[in-house]
Amino acid sequence: MLSRPFFTIHEIAELLKVSEATVRSWVHDGELRAARFGREFRVAAKDLEAFVDAHVMQPSPEQKD
Repeated sequence: MLSRPFFTIHEIAELLKVSEATVRSWVHDGELRAARFGREFRVAAKDLEAFVDAHVMQPSPEQKD
């Protein structure tokens, strides 16, 4: 589990090595769940994990038959 409860758009962009515009697009398109606090978005660690898990290209070893 990730150690921080919430991440900023900037932090997610750095973690995933994508642009902040890409992360904002995911949020605005509803792909990445986020909460808005004032003018800023925050993403819960569990929502970031779910987003990453949903975008994994290969099944985990437990899922292979």
